[in-house]
Amino acid sequence: MGSSYILVNKADNVVVTLKNYEKGETLTVQDHNITLKEEILVGHKIAIKKIKKGENVIKYGFPIGHAKETIEVGNWVHTHNIQTNLSGTLNYSYTPNLEASLPVNSKERVFKGYKRANGEVGIRNEIWIINTVGCINKTAELLAKTADRQYQGQGIDGIYHYPHLFGCSQLGDDLHNTQKILSDLVHHPNAAGVLVLGLGCENNHIAEFKKVIGDFDENKVKFLGVQEADDELEEGLTLLDELVLYAQQFKREDVPVSKLKIGLKCGGSDGFSGITANPLVGSFSDKLISHGGTSILTEVPEMFGAETLLMNRAKNEKVFNEIVNLVNDFKQYFLKHDQVVYENPSPGNKKGGITTLEEKSLGCVQKGGFAPVNDVLPYGGRVTNPGLNLVQGPGNDLVSVTALAASGAI
Repeated sequence: MGSSYILVNKADNVVVTLKNYEKGETLTVQDHNITLKEEILVGHKIAIKKIKKGENVIKYGFPIGHAKETIEVGNWVHTHNIQTNLSGTLNYSYTPNLEASLPVNSKERVFKGYKRANGEVGIRNEIWIINTVGCINKTAELLAKTADRQYQGQGIDGIYHYPHLFGCSQLGDDLHNTQKILSDLVHHPNAAGVLVLGLGCENNHIAEFKKVIGDFDENKVKFLGVQEADDELEEGLTLLDELVLYAQQFKREDVPVSKLKIGLKCGGSDGFSGITANPLVGSFSDKLISHGGTSILTEVPEMFGAETLLMNRAKNEKVFNEIVNLVNDFKQYFLKHDQVVYENPSPGNKKGGITTLEEKSLGCVQKGGFAPVNDVLPYGGRVTNPGLNLVQGPGNDLVSVTALAASGAI
């Protein structure tokens, strides 16, 4: 019978259970018999060495916190007896990991994608409705549903709108961040056509939004001001007709994998995420990058405690300093608002076996594989360099996935 635990790294002083254990059961780890002193659930941790009060608990070969009390061999190791080591911002030194470079794969691989007029490539052929302000979410929804029913199965993959609450009563950086994200979505290659829907009285009205969008293909992007239209639904459907006709010319064709940009995201993490799913994603990411492709990693708070693994893979000292700023600026944001930096793990994470943010982060960053970090992007920034990119974004799924899409992930 196979082992019912995992020793992730030989340096670890805990193992991860692969089944529910009863008190008194015995397991053999590194030729030592260990009798469990209590019931321990699947995905949780068992001490395989005595860990004195104040000593670090080691998993993945790195500290995930320190013991609040002496933990005996065979004890359950979790929130009741571990304390995080995280506090505030830190100073770092650049100690590059020269083994981080990946071999370039000279064999060209292809996938079926949609080549756009600007040279970018999408994996879907959709029509998107982007509204400049949340006040017209329902109008955008009605247009999308009506047009989607009309054109279902006619050479496009669907007509979608993306509701949000922003675009009015915003100023400064707050408004600019909204405009950047929406502008990035307008340029997204999965959208063969985009209808930008404005109200007319909002801060982010169409004339101002166009300045942020910059150059655009008039065949791909159409604009409609609701307050200026006699019948916004009729006029909107007419513009969608034009966009669908334009989108129907695109067909899937062979495209080099080097054109592929993927976003890396995890959710609902438990004690196995950093052992199973995330390393697999990281392996795929490395494979893609070896063919010239691009991977994008975000969720900055879920780098806390594992950030040096990324910093030491920075391609140069400039990128290293950008990662330092990315991490410390996010920590400073928490501290500025009187919040601790380590309370990211959710009740679901903890129920599944994750104890501290360090433990969660050490599993999280494995989605980035072993590739060098080539660039660091601000929130709303778009990828310009292939390889592994980091983008500013929180752990919140909706916000971080939006940041990934805005950066160019398809």
